[in-house]
Amino acid sequence: MSSSAPDHEVFMRRALELAACAYALGEIPIGALVLQDGVIVGEGYNRSITDLDPSAHAEMVAIRQAAQRVGNYRLVDCTLYVTVEPCTMCTGLLVHARIRKLVFGAAEPKAGAVQSAMNIGELSHLNHNFEVEGGILDTQCAELMSRFFKERRQQHKALKHND
Repeated sequence: MSSSAPDHEVFMRRALELAACAYALGEIPIGALVLQDGVIVGEGYNRSITDLDPSAHAEMVAIRQAAQRVGNYRLVDCTLYVTVEPCTMCTGLLVHARIRKLVFGAAEPKAGAVQSAMNIGELSHLNHNFEVEGGILDTQCAELMSRFFKERRQQHKALKHND
């Protein structure tokens, strides 16, 4: 089943709900889900601080759950939705998991490894490449990140003033 632009928005809204869960935990607010044949088979949000696990990015959590549910570490017919362009670790995971398509919200100019800072998915020596579609609900995705980091800066500033 191929997703249309309106479907992309439906699934990205769910990814934003997952990102809000990360936000509530004080984690960087990124949410992700894996879709197979129109059905969500994995969901996740950033949990690195909560789980004391530097690999617990939203994409990693969602793909781990999807692999368990599907019963295969290869997710060849799956699409990953994520609110922010993936980092190098998560982009490498997309290659290893054989994700068919990546759909993301906001670009990540500093650390985005799909189109912004790098383009790992198109390296010719890799044994898998994936389709990419970015900019889905990008304003909402970017706003959530901006609000989170603005609040974090204000908290750090308040702590400095209390010292």
